[in-house]
Amino acid sequence: MSSWRLLHKEELEYQYSPSRWSPRMDKDAVIEAHVREITEGTKKSRSVTETLLNVPYGALEGEKIDIYLPSHPSGEFPFFVFVHGGYWQFLSKEESGFMAAPLVRNGIAVAALDYDIAPKGHMDLMISQVRRSIVFIVQQYPHIREFAVRNSPMQHVMEVKSRAENCSIMVVVAEYDTPEFRRQSQEYVQSLQALGLNVCLKDMAGVDHFDVIEKLSQEDYILTQMILTMILSISSKASSCSQVNSDVLDPVLYVPEISLPAACPAGQDEICTYH
Repeated sequence: MSSWRLLHKEELEYQYSPSRWSPRMDKDAVIEAHVREITEGTKKSRSVTETLLNVPYGALEGEKIDIYLPSHPSGEFPFFVFVHGGYWQFLSKEESGFMAAPLVRNGIAVAALDYDIAPKGHMDLMISQVRRSIVFIVQQYPHIREFAVRNSPMQHVMEVKSRAENCSIMVVVAEYDTPEFRRQSQEYVQSLQALGLNVCLKDMAGVDHFDVIEKLSQEDYILTQMILTMILSISSKASSCSQVNSDVLDPVLYVPEISLPAACPAGQDEICTYH
């Protein structure tokens, strides 16, 4: 596919509207179903886990975190930090705890972040808020093995290299994602590989931009199992991608607004983040 810079406005709109590419339902229905699914999933997670809701990480109204904690943590426990998507203008932490239950059952704490979406927030502010929220979590739980989930623009790959050389990185793309999103995923992986980082691409079959995330509420879902494998095998130096049974997990999927956790060895001072 040609560079997005060469596309006409109408084609750009089409390529960056993932709701138009779902084979399950029309563009409005798929968004409505997605919001309904993750909202109900978050309510369920809150009903079955120990929670700390609306924890402030800054002074602004939108700077709050919801934390889902294991009931009986044994010693140190890892964190899964989720930064919601929504094209920077939609959704919040109120719908972002839907994946917590299966992770918490496996001894993993979950943090769902809020940030000021557009038009109130702008990109620089959003990035700053995500950074500060991660710092807050590390300061509040200094023993944790950090797992950050966030979006990073392509121009930050050098920063990623300096901060994440010991991280295993997994980029996941959906079969029914837009061709442009799929191209970007491949390009991002190639950029990270060129820097010598440990990265793999998983192309997930049978899912679109929305249900690839929704299904994270299911413990037996392939992507949930991949996340659990990455987190629970954190002490291993081997790549998470090579540890996972490819016969079971291939193919897999990615949504450019979402990221999976980069797993850092215990004792690392830096927080590993990736797109």
